[in-house]
Amino acid sequence: MKSLVNLSTMTLTAALAAVTALSAAHAAPTISAQSIIVNPVQASLDVKVWTDRDSSGTGTPAYAPGEKIRLYTSVTQDAYVYLFNVDPQGQVDLILPNRYQGGANFLKANAVKVFPAAGDPFSFDIAAPYGVNKVLAVASRTPLNLDQIATFKSGQNSFASVKVTGQQGLAQALSIVVTPLPQNTWVTATAFYNVAGRAVSMPRPVTPTPAPVVVNPWGTQREWRITIDNRSDLRAQHDAYAAKLRGEGYVLVGTSVKNNEIQSEFRRADGSKAELKVKRKGNRTEITVERR
Repeated sequence: MKSLVNLSTMTLTAALAAVTALSAAHAAPTISAQSIIVNPVQASLDVKVWTDRDSSGTGTPAYAPGEKIRLYTSVTQDAYVYLFNVDPQGQVDLILPNRYQGGANFLKANAVKVFPAAGDPFSFDIAAPYGVNKVLAVASRTPLNLDQIATFKSGQNSFASVKVTGQQGLAQALSIVVTPLPQNTWVTATAFYNVAGRAVSMPRPVTPTPAPVVVNPWGTQREWRITIDNRSDLRAQHDAYAAKLRGEGYVLVGTSVKNNEIQSEFRRADGSKAELKVKRKGNRTEITVERR
């Protein structure tokens, strides 16, 4: 009997040690007031989410009721991306995936997905309540089962009906969903925007203001490329990036247009040259800038 007691104690001790080791290897997701839910383990996968008024994803741009907003997301590795919007009163909306055109949530590495994309039969219109909204992006190498969080109406084009409310409720539900996954296979990011009333101010004398500084996404790179995951308007994309080159002092010297491609050459007073190419590839648009 004594040997049996000792053996049970040793077995229990070993079991507790195994559980402790397992718990250390699978630390619980962190629920954060700022970021909603965070993976405590460093992962090679990364996700970014931002709005059309803050490409850095770190600011809190303001929108007034009635204005439209576009959301962007990208991943560093192929992954499934889920986007949630949490408003100041705790209303949770699942933006991605959805049942509309362009609503699939599998993203290729380094591709940029925009909502709504060109051709989508819906828009995101800003409305009250006033205050800061949070857009949570969850990226996973494998699909997540969100049955306990949201459901789609059968046979209809729609957004899902979300069952949870409040940031805390969403964080707790997602924590249950991601806990069984290998911890280096999922990651999150959060963007913010503020719904505010239009400011009313007294008229002021008109004074000349300096031209806005154009921030170029390519920095000092001589060759830069990005793929946008939608069939965007080629001319609009071309003109947007041509404006960024003009902001660097380049002058347009020639443009050639094909069915699915616009290519332009630029020169600067110091003799340097730049080439802008906007090309449609299937359901994607590839933008390339080369400077030499």
